[in-house]
Amino acid sequence: MSCIEVMPKLGLTMTEGTLVNWHKSEGEKIEKGEILFEVETDKLTNEIEAKEGGVLRKVLVEEGETVKCLVPVAVIADENEDISELLKQAGSQNGESEKEEEEKQPKVQTPAKTAEPVKVGGRIKISPVARKLARQSGANYELITGTGPMGRIVKKDVEGYIENNRIKVSPAAAKLAKELNVDLVGIKKDGRIMKKDVLEASEVAKMTAAVSEEKAEEKVLPQQTVKEVNRGEKEVKMSGMRKVIAKRMSQSVSVSPTVTYNMSMDTSELKRLKNSFKDIFKVTYTDLLIKIVSQVLKEFPLANCSVEGDTFILKNYVNMGVAVALEDGLLVPVIKDCDIKGLKQITTEFKELAKKARENQLGPDDLTGGTFTITNLGMFGIDTFSPIINQPEVAILGVNKIVETPVVENGEIVIKPLMSLSLTADHRAIDGAYAARFLQRVKQYVEKPGLLIL
Repeated sequence: MSCIEVMPKLGLTMTEGTLVNWHKSEGEKIEKGEILFEVETDKLTNEIEAKEGGVLRKVLVEEGETVKCLVPVAVIADENEDISELLKQAGSQNGESEKEEEEKQPKVQTPAKTAEPVKVGGRIKISPVARKLARQSGANYELITGTGPMGRIVKKDVEGYIENNRIKVSPAAAKLAKELNVDLVGIKKDGRIMKKDVLEASEVAKMTAAVSEEKAEEKVLPQQTVKEVNRGEKEVKMSGMRKVIAKRMSQSVSVSPTVTYNMSMDTSELKRLKNSFKDIFKVTYTDLLIKIVSQVLKEFPLANCSVEGDTFILKNYVNMGVAVALEDGLLVPVIKDCDIKGLKQITTEFKELAKKARENQLGPDDLTGGTFTITNLGMFGIDTFSPIINQPEVAILGVNKIVETPVVENGEIVIKPLMSLSLTADHRAIDGAYAARFLQRVKQYVEKPGLLIL
């Protein structure tokens, strides 16, 4: 049965997704329920199954492209079935795709060696798909003539350049070259480039890099534009996760008038309680704070609400979001109904969610529904910071490092393990005095955690 595959809507807040990988190519057979493509959105990569079985007759969205939800991305049909009506239907839902526009442009067969690539503001115009293909194949797109709209370099231009320059490479070698970041053009070989050729080129590149590092060290950080040792700049495109973080944090700052309040507290008893559990199950300071803050939020409902216009939406439950740091960003999985769960259950669930986050296995439900967030930078040695509220919540608690500090107790100087907590609050809902009382109550539980059983 024929069908049009679309960009799925995987959650209530999802508006668009980036198609990062096709598991099938045009002309390949696919079974219903088999993985067809992968989508990156809301900091997650999701595998999307085919709705129907058949042949992948037409790919409408290339890898790396971002499109709105429910926009057609492919057509599946029988091998000899007429799909003209399906293509027309897909076009009417999304307008003409970039690929269709490219195919309608006059085919210009200007030799690459004599043509100048079209530049705008000093930049060469090239589609994301064409740029990706050029990088994977090692083709220098500065030498390629664009035949797309306004002289833009498109996928077929790169494919033509590769063919004209006789870059012959096996699929396995191309994949390995991408993984090892090997320039295929630099491999001089008359015949087809194989895996062993890529491995040899990689070893040569490593030796060259080792010599260069002795002269100047340079580390390119993810999602940043950095200055090189010599002149020029390097552009590193944001990942889907980083784009979502940037968008949400900007929205939060523009929506919420915030104030950050800091308070130090003695963790002597909390440490003693933590150590008392070690023969039963492993518990962390974050686990204990989740339990404590969940209890305090029931006493301070304005810290556990959201704001809609001129109305406070008070929650009679606590869904605790806990920030988990990843290599290229962070996720905030949510532990549901923390206020009615025991410490052991909270510890187990948080450990499982953190593991899923690091393995990219979280689902949309794991990341939604939070009413308050905790973010812990204490293990990184941070003394104090101002965390940004995770909308639509009205407060977030930052956890800082524990410092052995001299304090005066009963007229004597003693050393206490003090920890500072940083509460960022939306002033529309939480005034200074309310925030101070909230932190004072948290402090009572931290310094006398036995109160949790009352």
